[in-house]
Amino acid sequence: MAEAAAPLASLWFDGQSPRPHPVLLQVQGGELLLQVADEVRRYPLAGVRWPERRTHGQRQAELPDGGLIQHANAAEWDAWAQASGLRDSRVVGWMQSWRATGVALAGSVLFLTVAWLWGVPWLSQTLAQQVPLGLEQRIGQQSLQQLDRLFLRPSELPQAQQDAMRQRFAALVDSAHPQGDAPGWQLSFHASPMLGPNAFALPGGYIVMTDELVELLEDQPDAITGVLAHELGHVQYRDGLDMVVRASLISAMVGVVLGDASGFLATVPATLATQAYSRDAERRADAHAARLLHANGIRPAVMATFFERIRDEVENKGRRRNKPGAEVGGKDDDEDREESGDKDKERVSLPIAIGSHPEHAERIRFFREWQSDGAAP
Repeated sequence: MAEAAAPLASLWFDGQSPRPHPVLLQVQGGELLLQVADEVRRYPLAGVRWPERRTHGQRQAELPDGGLIQHANAAEWDAWAQASGLRDSRVVGWMQSWRATGVALAGSVLFLTVAWLWGVPWLSQTLAQQVPLGLEQRIGQQSLQQLDRLFLRPSELPQAQQDAMRQRFAALVDSAHPQGDAPGWQLSFHASPMLGPNAFALPGGYIVMTDELVELLEDQPDAITGVLAHELGHVQYRDGLDMVVRASLISAMVGVVLGDASGFLATVPATLATQAYSRDAERRADAHAARLLHANGIRPAVMATFFERIRDEVENKGRRRNKPGAEVGGKDDDEDREESGDKDKERVSLPIAIGSHPEHAERIRFFREWQSDGAAP
């Protein structure tokens, strides 16, 4: 390394007091010489934490003994450092290069894209399969308790009707799994004007069906059983836990990119991503339901009735919202608008709700055209 004879007048803080001391700096023989009055301090160049070269701001060099050199004139410091043979590190050099910055940015975008599309789904599925069943059940219990407080009410269905549906579904599962290898499940019924006709599976085998869905399919018990078979597919593949892990991974990844400001923003892509990813899980659960129904002598096409009625309810809701009154701006019109608005406020959409599932037409076609592939449920 070249040596520079010209010293640089600067300020030195000894780490003991806040008062700066005037010093002369010089690089010589692989050392930084710091002259304070009649004393000369020597520091190996490798032990000094040199400042990064920036456009603005003062320069500060940290010494191995806790001292600090502070120089207000950045241009003067940079000229002295260059004349003394001090060179920027590779990292600083890359930071000063537009080409290197562009390559790093492109590499980061490529890495994040690959991680988003393939890495996160693979890792979340892998981690979900490694979670102990006891922990998964505790997660499911806590989730169900939160939903109880937010969206669910005690079921108004007669206990005998609830027991009959549980027994019917249990018989179907036992018939399809004579070896007793079916996943554990617990079925509970809840009223929920906010969720409407719906069913979902939580981590740990907790399956929830709303009274509104039972009412919608009251004349189609096989369709109710098919919906439960679909939710058992989610339990079988631990899709609920996969969603929890995946949302956490995506939030963490967005947090790394956006830093401290990501606390709120991270929830947006997490929700969107889990909804998009859930479509693949829904198709897999549909296939599981079709095989389970077929194994029990029930035509999978019965599930088409469920999706057709859900579709009709959504369409009827839209027509009610747009229904004109007897007199535009009159009392009837106002009442209809108020009633429709109240219903809209009561209904919510969740990632676990039907709104995030594949299109109804696609699923109706799937169940109507389904053919057995010989695979076990």
